[in-house]
Amino acid sequence: MTRLPEETPLVTQRPKRIYRIFDRGSWPEARRIAEVLREETIGGALLLAGALVALIWANSPWSQHYEALLGFTVGPGALHLHLSLAKWAADGLLAIFFFVAGLELKREFVAGDLRDPRRAAVPVAAAIGGVAVPAILYVVVNSGEATEGWAVPTATDIAFALAVLAVVGRSLPTALRTFLLTLAVVDDLLAILIIAVFYTAHLSVWPLLASLAPLGVFTLLVQRQVRNWWLLMPLAFATWALMHASGVHATVAGVLLGFAVPVLRGPDAHGPGLAEHLEHRFRPLSAGMAVPIFAFLSAGVTIGGFDGLGSALTDPVVVGIMAGLVVGKPVGIVAATWLTARFTRGQLDSGLAWIDVVGLALLGGIGFTVSLLIGELAFGLGSERDGHVKIAVLAGSLAAAALAAAVLRVRNRTYRRLRAAERVDRDRDNVPDVYQM
Repeated sequence: MTRLPEETPLVTQRPKRIYRIFDRGSWPEARRIAEVLREETIGGALLLAGALVALIWANSPWSQHYEALLGFTVGPGALHLHLSLAKWAADGLLAIFFFVAGLELKREFVAGDLRDPRRAAVPVAAAIGGVAVPAILYVVVNSGEATEGWAVPTATDIAFALAVLAVVGRSLPTALRTFLLTLAVVDDLLAILIIAVFYTAHLSVWPLLASLAPLGVFTLLVQRQVRNWWLLMPLAFATWALMHASGVHATVAGVLLGFAVPVLRGPDAHGPGLAEHLEHRFRPLSAGMAVPIFAFLSAGVTIGGFDGLGSALTDPVVVGIMAGLVVGKPVGIVAATWLTARFTRGQLDSGLAWIDVVGLALLGGIGFTVSLLIGELAFGLGSERDGHVKIAVLAGSLAAAALAAAVLRVRNRTYRRLRAAERVDRDRDNVPDVYQM
């Protein structure tokens, strides 16, 4: 009897998982991002309103009253805090803004979807590209003159960008909104590093070292989940005041305080973690008060009619800032995203195309809050060049917004289809079906 040879078993290989860029992520993260974006969109509308009122007032017959308001001083001189209202807005109110940015960034990388290094690589690389290219372009345009303003066109204003989205991109898919928010938050962190390193003119070591004491006690208390505002607020204020006295821009204290707050809850804890708790408390304050008031006290620039505007637009500083915002930011963001995709062998998520990345990159060219702050630090608050910076930031941001609106409008039908698919919940469990596949 002839024995048949045994059949060789077939070896089945598991299909290789394709890495998707701009996938929608998890449902809890998408829900949290949606809540954040709603608050920031409202803040963006208030920011634009504040900037518009400032511009009208500064160019009205009553402009001297606006200038008097900016120069009005208040605060204890013994603590080096007898400051003008404009200075209080830049150093004080924006510290709240950067505190929330620190909380948001830490949550994203510790507990959010970006704790996966491959998911974090895209927005981080895009933010770095969106900072490097406009800075280089500014320096090239200015040819070695007034190079202290190189960082002005590097910042993205998320509130302003979302206000534009509220008009032209209501159907933008969750993944693209999340990317824009994360890009802007990382952008803010890079901006505060630039401010701390390159725009600290005079450093006093002892106040800087002294600021570590209240910061350390604040960190110890929040790590123990202490939520008593009467303990935390004096420590936060002391850290801010000592940082301000040291010569380091006081907004740096906001980021450090935000980073000190723990994100993850203990095993026996109930309810939201401390970072989430503080973010819920301070984000409305930042978006609804701090940033709009800063815009109102910073955006008022006397244009001086068409002659004054024409003179400003010929200034190489203005040309460099506008070129950085309108050209440098989108080129840097798109190039860095494409290179990251090539390096990680990632593909765009289903339904998306590279034109969508271009639209988001153009939105990244909307720089306002931090750009105005850096302009004041670079050229001096109230100087002629500071006025030119304001004109450049406003004009460049409006141009970037218009271009972004034109690009995103082309894809609006696709966005509506993708957005509708994200809302389908056939089993009625309050979780869209696309997040359960």
